[in-house]
Amino acid sequence: MSDADDLKRYRANLQDETDSAALYRVMADMETKAEIAEIYRRLAKAEEAHARFWRRRIEQLAGSAPQVATSWRTRVLIWLTRRFGANAVLPTVMSQEVTNQAMYDSQREADHTTLPAQERSHARLLAHLSSRSRHGWNGSRYAQLEGRHGAGGGNALRAAVLGANDGLVSTLSLIMGVSGAAFSAQTVLATAVAGTLAGACSMAMGEWISVQSSRELYQRQIEAERDELEAAPAEEKEELVLIYQSKGFGAEEARAIAERVFSEPRSALDTLVREELGINPDDLGGSAWTAAGASFVVFLVGAMIPALPLLVVDGPQAIVASAASSAVGLFVIGAAITVFTGGSGLRSGLRQLAIGAAAAGVTFGAGRLFGVALGG
Repeated sequence: MSDADDLKRYRANLQDETDSAALYRVMADMETKAEIAEIYRRLAKAEEAHARFWRRRIEQLAGSAPQVATSWRTRVLIWLTRRFGANAVLPTVMSQEVTNQAMYDSQREADHTTLPAQERSHARLLAHLSSRSRHGWNGSRYAQLEGRHGAGGGNALRAAVLGANDGLVSTLSLIMGVSGAAFSAQTVLATAVAGTLAGACSMAMGEWISVQSSRELYQRQIEAERDELEAAPAEEKEELVLIYQSKGFGAEEARAIAERVFSEPRSALDTLVREELGINPDDLGGSAWTAAGASFVVFLVGAMIPALPLLVVDGPQAIVASAASSAVGLFVIGAAITVFTGGSGLRSGLRQLAIGAAAAGVTFGAGRLFGVALGG
C-alpha cells in the first residue's frame, strides 16, 4: 500500500474519531442524568485520544496534520441532540459504533494497541445504554443482560406448540396434495410416513445447527473477551465501571464493585461475559442434541395427527378422517397459542383452522392439476 493510500486512510480515521468525540461532548451536555453524562464525556475523551493517535500518524507521514471540522452528518446529529436530547440520537450512534467496531482489526497501525478493543467496548456499552433508554433497567432486563435465565419455560412451550403446528400443517398439505393427484391409498400412506420422517429429521437437523452455531459463536466471543482481558485489563476494568454506572451506580460505588470483581481473574471474565456480551457461560444456550431431539419429537407429534387416520381407515374415508383429525388439531393448537398471547381462544383457533385449510386446499388443487396432467 502506498503512502498516499495510508494518508487517505489516516485522514478518514481522524475524521471518524473527531466526529464521534464532538457528538459525545454534546450528548454529555444534553444528558439530564449525571452518571450517563459522565459516560458520554469519557467516551469523548477516548475518541479524542484516538484522534490524536491518527493525527500523529499523519504528521509522521505528511509533516503536518490538517484541521478537521465535523462532517455534515455529525452536525445534523448534533443539532438533533440539542433539539431533542441525547436519547433521540442514541440508537443511530449505537448502530454506527456497531458498524465500526471492527474498523481497526485489519489496520496494521492498530496492532498491539487498545484501539480495537476500545471500539468494540464502545459498541457494547452503547448497546446497553440504548436498551436502557427504550426499556429501562427492570428485572427482566437485568436477567437478559446476565444471560438467559428464566427464558426457557414459556419460550420452550411456545416453541413446542409451533413445532407441532409445523408438523401438522406440512404433513396434512402433503397428504392432500398426493390424494388430489388420485394416487392409491398405499401411496398416500407411504408419502405421509416418508414426509413425516423427512420433516422431523429436517427440523431436528436445523435446530441442532442453529443451537450448535450459537454455542460456537458464544465460545469465540468468550475467547475474544479472555484475550482482551489479558491484553488490556485496565481498559476492561474501566469498561465495567462504565457499565455499572449506566445501571445507576455512583462512580465510586461502580469502581468499588469493579475492583472486587477484578480481584479474581475467573470472576472478572465471568462477569464481563455476562455484563458485556449477555452470555451465560454456564450453559451457552443449552444442548444442541437436546434441542434437536425436542424438535424431532414435537414435529412428529404434530405430524401424527393427520397421518394416524391413514393407518386405521381405508379408502376415501381415510382422507376425510385425516382432514377431520387435522381440523381438530389445528383448532386446538390455535387456541393453545393464546396461552402465550392472551388473545381469544375461539378466534385464534378458527384463524389457525382457516390457515391450515387454505394450505391443504392449495396443495390439493396442485395435486389434482398434476394428476390430470399425468393422466393425459
